[in-house]
Amino acid sequence: MVIAGDPDITSDFLVPANSVSYAVLQYPAGTVNPPHTHPRAAELLFLIEGTLQVGIIDTTNKLSNQTLQTGDLFVFPKGLVHFQYNADGQKPALAISAFGSANAGTGSVPNNVFTSGIEDNILAKSFKTDVNTIQHIKAGLAPKP
Repeated sequence: MVIAGDPDITSDFLVPANSVSYAVLQYPAGTVNPPHTHPRAAELLFLIEGTLQVGIIDTTNKLSNQTLQTGDLFVFPKGLVHFQYNADGQKPALAISAFGSANAGTGSVPNNVFTSGIEDNILAKSFKTDVNTIQHIKAGLAPKP
């Protein structure tokens, strides 16, 4: 099982089966699976229980989002940035995702950008902010001891 926000979810749930893989995803109340991509496969998410806000950013940088209800399906195309958020502050959500590859891969946008070693001054200029803000963001993404 995967809990939203796990640092390396691909190591937790990929189970190859004839060139596909599956994930059982738990979203405790108020948690987010941060913006990420799957570079080698599309994802089909089936919501088993609860509600879940999902969003996807298309190739024109347009955000499309919707709130899924129990029994809904949603497809995230291969390579596009997407996220899931359980906005319910009381109830968990449970989903199953299927990927069109035994090795879909996952690239977390926050981790790829802020923990990759890109210099703070470059990130500050890129995000039109200051180095202190970048360091604050990085501190929040650092592994917990």
